[in-house]
Amino acid sequence: MSQSQQQALAAYSGYTHFIITSPAPLVAHVEINRPGKLNAFYEAMWVELRQVFRQLSTDPDVRAVVLSGAGDRAFTAGLDVTAASEGGVLSAEGLDGARKAAKMRRYIEEFQGCISAIERCEKPVICVMHGISIGLAIDMSCCADIRVCAKDTRFSVKEVDIGLAADIGTLARLPKVVGSQSWVKDVCLTARDFGAAEALAVGFVSQVHESKAAALAAAVKTAAFIASKSPVAVQGTKELLNHSRDHTVEDNLRYTGVWNAAALQTDDVAAALMSGLQKMKPTFEKL
Repeated sequence: MSQSQQQALAAYSGYTHFIITSPAPLVAHVEINRPGKLNAFYEAMWVELRQVFRQLSTDPDVRAVVLSGAGDRAFTAGLDVTAASEGGVLSAEGLDGARKAAKMRRYIEEFQGCISAIERCEKPVICVMHGISIGLAIDMSCCADIRVCAKDTRFSVKEVDIGLAADIGTLARLPKVVGSQSWVKDVCLTARDFGAAEALAVGFVSQVHESKAAALAAAVKTAAFIASKSPVAVQGTKELLNHSRDHTVEDNLRYTGVWNAAALQTDDVAAALMSGLQKMKPTFEKL
């Protein structure tokens, strides 16, 4: 491992709830590290998640990210309901309805922003799911660019079963990830479980593997392949695809023109073209 990679790992050593390693050059592996609680989240975890992905977003030694959960049983079981019920915004006693609602709205927006940090990360994120992957697992994975899973994965948009409409991103993103509105409403309204085969059939995931280890290995291989390419091209492609999802064709063409007016001035274009002519593997400067 190069010195720069060692420094990158050292820069992430202060996190409590996530283990960040570098399994391949220019690739970061973020592992949710609460396996004894099925990697269930409480507030300190999602606040730290935002910090992790903000740091990854601008780290020149990282060009692709893999996100997974520690342990054999779960990617994440979602929200730690016990921790959430112990005080905090849900027990804002003494406030009238409007003030309590304002406090809760700010809390939800903060929570949404922490999870959206995965999507806002400039680097491509590959989410690897296994075992129990419910509730917040769907919110988080919908923020990722590529989703893969092990064949034992059990998914659920679970919020209806705890008396809520999902509010951290699933209802906004899942209809754009999966083409069938009927299927999306089916799983969101019923909160039923669905498995890896069904997730693959509807396009929620793009790969299913025999085990967590196999899924993780495939994700790292893909991440390393992406990381070998021009970071100008890769990060621009992610930005423009996400913009396309949320805007009209005309708006996206205009935005692409403005974006590439700057991006096409990179030396990476010449390096990529010359490497093709010379049949050599190109190398690209850090971004």
